[in-house]
Amino acid sequence: KHEWIFFGRQAVVFDGDEESIPHVGIWEDDNPDHSDRINQYWRAVGAYRLSGYDCKEPWSAAFISWIMQAAAVPKYLFPPGSAHRTYLNHFLANADDPDAVLIPHTIQEYKPKPGDLICASRGKVRPTEVMNELPDSLHSRLHCDIVVETDGQTLQAIGGNVRNSVSKTFLTLSPEGHLQFSRRLPWLLIIENRLD
Repeated sequence: KHEWIFFGRQAVVFDGDEESIPHVGIWEDDNPDHSDRINQYWRAVGAYRLSGYDCKEPWSAAFISWIMQAAAVPKYLFPPGSAHRTYLNHFLANADDPDAVLIPHTIQEYKPKPGDLICASRGKVRPTEVMNELPDSLHSRLHCDIVVETDGQTLQAIGGNVRNSVSKTFLTLSPEGHLQFSRRLPWLLIIENRLD
C-alpha cells in the first residue's frame, strides 16, 4: 500500500461496465520524484533507461515485478518481466506442481483473497471467451493487480499503470464472491499466493 500512498491514493471504481475515478492521484509524468520511482520499477526488469516520462510504455508488469523483488520473492518462483505473460506463463507451465506456491486459477473456480494477483486482458474479450479451464500459455497483452482487501462482496486491488498512476481499483464481486466479467476490464485469471 506504500506505493499507492506515495502516488496520491488514486481510486478507480468499476461497477459492471461503468468506470469512475472518484479520487485522482499523482500521474506517472507529473514530477521527477514519481517518474524516478517508475524508473525503479523498470530496473526490476532490466529496462534501466525507462521512466514515468516514457508514457507510451506500459509499466504494470514492471510494477508487479518490483513489488515481488521488494518482498524478497526468489526469481525462480516469480520471474520478473516487462510483460505479465512472462511470469503468468511460468505459473501456467508449473500449474500441476504440488509444491507450487503461485497457483493459477480461472475466475470461475477460485475466490480471490489478499495477496493474490488478478489478471485481465487489455484487448476486447467477449464473455464466451472467458476461460473455463486454464490455457497452456498466454500471448495477449495483459494487466494484473494485487488484491489487498476483500469482504466477499467487494474487492480492492492495487496495480501500476492504472490510469497513469499506482491506483487502487474497487470491484463488485458476484453474489458467490467471484470476479465478474466486465467488457471494460475482462478478468481472465487469478494467481493464488501461497507464499509465506
